[in-house]
Amino acid sequence: MNGRMVQRSRRNRGVALITAMLISALAAIVAYNLAWDNTLDVRRTMVLLNHDQAVQVALGAESWVINILHQDMEDSQTDHLAEIWATELPGLPIDGGEVFGHVEDLQGRFNINNLVDENGTVDEESVEQFRRLLVALELDPRFAGIAADWLDADLDAQFPDGAEDPIYTGMVPPYRSANQSITSISELAALEGMDKLTFDILAPHITALPGRTPINVNTATPQVLQSIDENISVTAVEALLAEREEAGFADIQTAFSSLVPPDVINNKLDEATNYFQLRVIVRIDTVRVTMYSVLLRGQRGDVTPILRSFRTT
Repeated sequence: MNGRMVQRSRRNRGVALITAMLISALAAIVAYNLAWDNTLDVRRTMVLLNHDQAVQVALGAESWVINILHQDMEDSQTDHLAEIWATELPGLPIDGGEVFGHVEDLQGRFNINNLVDENGTVDEESVEQFRRLLVALELDPRFAGIAADWLDADLDAQFPDGAEDPIYTGMVPPYRSANQSITSISELAALEGMDKLTFDILAPHITALPGRTPINVNTATPQVLQSIDENISVTAVEALLAEREEAGFADIQTAFSSLVPPDVINNKLDEATNYFQLRVIVRIDTVRVTMYSVLLRGQRGDVTPILRSFRTT
């Protein structure tokens, strides 16, 4: 009897030990999971806080640029690439990271909305200019007619270069043309035949601004300058770039009178700008926020953000 009792007692102690070990293991697993969940919660909270802080820093940079653009109009009636606003913003240290960015003159690009007038009718002169821009960029000039069809108010495809709903509704997935002015050049990615490589080449030279806008020749890209008139050659563009390098053109009438007709100079060219785009990047810890802000500067120098977009990486 004593031997059996001893064996049973040992067996019970073994079961108790195993049970205790299992309970300890389960407790350790639960504690680890709780600690891990707590770590994730803390990390998520820090990321959210850093993101909110980055957005506020970006908005602060926007306010700073607004003041610069306002002061710029008080100091000068023209806009060129040697002014303070056109200077690349170097990386500035902030708590836990840095902020940097730059401002671009959007009227130094071709405004896609110039392809149609206020009634939604195609402007043939602007289509020809866009076609010249595409040729200067070594892209397919057909996109000029296709883009005009995307914007115009009717559903009749231009011949031979055009595309309307019958083309787009046959795609997978199907969609329809805008048939109105656009607010973002990203819409052009939907044009018939447009691919990423073509869009990436074209994007730095075009914009989508409200209504019809002139081109600021002091800041226009070389290809946009070449697109102004068929008589402007690559050699002429190089001469124009050299002439404006220091502080813009002294007199655009003199600079362009031998290259383009007077009505083009008076109606389609300018040396001042109303629309700018700020691109500011804020990095705090592992959070990186990019803000794009389109700024409209009025006749009295008041600057208003009219479009903002954010990207987080």
